[in-house]
Amino acid sequence: MNASDDTKPAVTDELARVVAAATNALSDQMVERMASTAGNFLEVADQLNKEETREALTYTLERLTHLHQIGALDTLFGLLEVAHCGRMAMTDPMISRLLGFVEHMVNNLANEEMATMLSTSFEAVQDAVDEMKKTPATGGSIFSTIALLGKPKTLKILRFMLTVAEKMESRFEE
Repeated sequence: MNASDDTKPAVTDELARVVAAATNALSDQMVERMASTAGNFLEVADQLNKEETREALTYTLERLTHLHQIGALDTLFGLLEVAHCGRMAMTDPMISRLLGFVEHMVNNLANEEMATMLSTSFEAVQDAVDEMKKTPATGGSIFSTIALLGKPKTLKILRFMLTVAEKMESRFEE
């Protein structure tokens, strides 16, 4: 008989005792959690097997690698740290006042008059952009500029813009 043949029964017996001890040590709750975990793992593996999921993960990993290479991850994590520190530094009364301020601003800005003004302003700017795209650029000499300044409509618009600027300045000084 070989020396190695003598150790085989001892190892087999030892393994059987280890398996029996592990089986006896597991409670029903532990077995249930292990089965649930195995089921969840199989669901995740099934999701990873889908082509669109693999493509999304590959894209995400490529972008993550790129962000790491250019140092953007450091910036992102820095911003997260600043936001977290700001949140930790804020007390409940500070948060209440901040939310009150936001509510006040929304109530002041979210009205029909403001919406109409913003819509009209946006449409006017869009119309001006469209008109400027249609109008070819002129030579832009000093004489054409002087001629443009001599038109009554140009003077009226300049006076309007100056009046708006003056009124804004006076409101800021108050």
